[in-house]
Amino acid sequence: MIKITDSAAAQIRVANNNPDVFDLILRVAAYQEDDGAVNYGMGFDTEREADEHVVVNGIQLLIAASSTPYLQGVTLDFVEMQPGDLRFIFIPPYSAEETIESSPTE
Repeated sequence: MIKITDSAAAQIRVANNNPDVFDLILRVAAYQEDDGAVNYGMGFDTEREADEHVVVNGIQLLIAASSTPYLQGVTLDFVEMQPGDLRFIFIPPYSAEETIESSPTE
């Protein structure tokens, strides 16, 4: 399953304290394009299915069954890309050096 670094977990907790998303659960999704590339995304959500709830590094997540195969071994991190440019990134298991940027949390 997906891994969440301590840095990403801390930032998710900060974001979840925002009054607009307080008490919502973070949804993480992934899907494969026709060319084989995998796209990742995340955002806070209120809708969920009974089998979507997991907890990773103290963070509650919603992951649809269709996304599960693409999140196996993926690491979600929060890093400084350049001075002052902090972002969540998804690191696929097949390449510790390749990173995929995500959309900012809502």
